[in-house]
Amino acid sequence: MKAALTTFFIAMVPVIELRGAIPWGVINGLTVWQAFALSVVGNLVPIPILILFTRKVFEWLRKLSKTLNKFVCKLEAKADEKKELVEKFEFWGLMILVAIPLPGTGAWTGALVAAMMDMRLKRAMPAIIVGVIVAGIIVSILTFGVDALI
Repeated sequence: MKAALTTFFIAMVPVIELRGAIPWGVINGLTVWQAFALSVVGNLVPIPILILFTRKVFEWLRKLSKTLNKFVCKLEAKADEKKELVEKFEFWGLMILVAIPLPGTGAWTGALVAAMMDMRLKRAMPAIIVGVIVAGIIVSILTFGVDALI
């Protein structure tokens, strides 16, 4: 039970997300499918909150201090770098941004981009969900091989 909960919570952490949660879960006794399912769900839990409240939190942080304002500016610049892909290919662009299991991509980045573009939750979530599932499959195959999923 401890490995399952830890896997679930690791998947919620930005940057680590399911890229780290799936291998961690398997190393700690879960099957690949268990680690995959817990990681996908854990990775998705914070996403609606991020999409809905990122802009409001950024406004609040800007007012608190110059240091936090600089941090917010860096996050916004990161979102701007990724925004072109999403604007050009819409659903598929956001899905690909989330699905590529590399640093600087993933569900948190996808949610940040969606929030900065004022995307509605019902438009952003399907692309992010599909992207997280694809990322989980890629991580599972790269880490444990195709046989682990069969």
